[in-house]
Amino acid sequence: MTEAHVPHPRIAEREKAGPHLTKHEQIGFNGRVAILITNVVGTMWCAYAFAALALVSLPAAIQGGVATLVAWIAQTFLQLVLLSVIMVGQKVSAAASDKQALQTYKDAEALLKLQDEVHRLIKINNDLTEEIHARIVSGKA
Repeated sequence: MTEAHVPHPRIAEREKAGPHLTKHEQIGFNGRVAILITNVVGTMWCAYAFAALALVSLPAAIQGGVATLVAWIAQTFLQLVLLSVIMVGQKVSAAASDKQALQTYKDAEALLKLQDEVHRLIKINNDLTEEIHARIVSGKA
C-alpha cells in the first residue's frame, strides 16, 4: 500500500465544536439579562401568580359592565397569564428542538465515521487491486 488513510478533517472539526444548541445563543450582558427574565417569567408558577393578580381586578371589571369585562379578559387576564404560558411552551419547544439537534448531530457523526471507514476500506481495496494487477503484469503471480 502506498500511503496511509487520512480521515477527513471535518470529522475532527465536528467532534471539537459539537452540536449548536439553544443555550449557545446567550451572548453578552443583554442576552444574559433577557434569559434571566425569560427563565423567571416563563414558568407556570409565574403564570399562576399573574392569574391571581389579574383576578384581583375581576370584581371591578364585572361591575363595569360587558365592555369592561371584555377589556379585562383581553387586556389583563389573557395578556398576563398567556404571556407566561406561551413562554413556558417556547422553553419546552426549544428543549425538544435541542434534543432533536443533538440526535441529528450524533446521527451525522456516525454517518461521517462510517463514510470515512468505507473510504479507508476502498483505498485498501484499490491498493491491493493495483498490487495484484502489477504482479500479474510482471508475471510474478
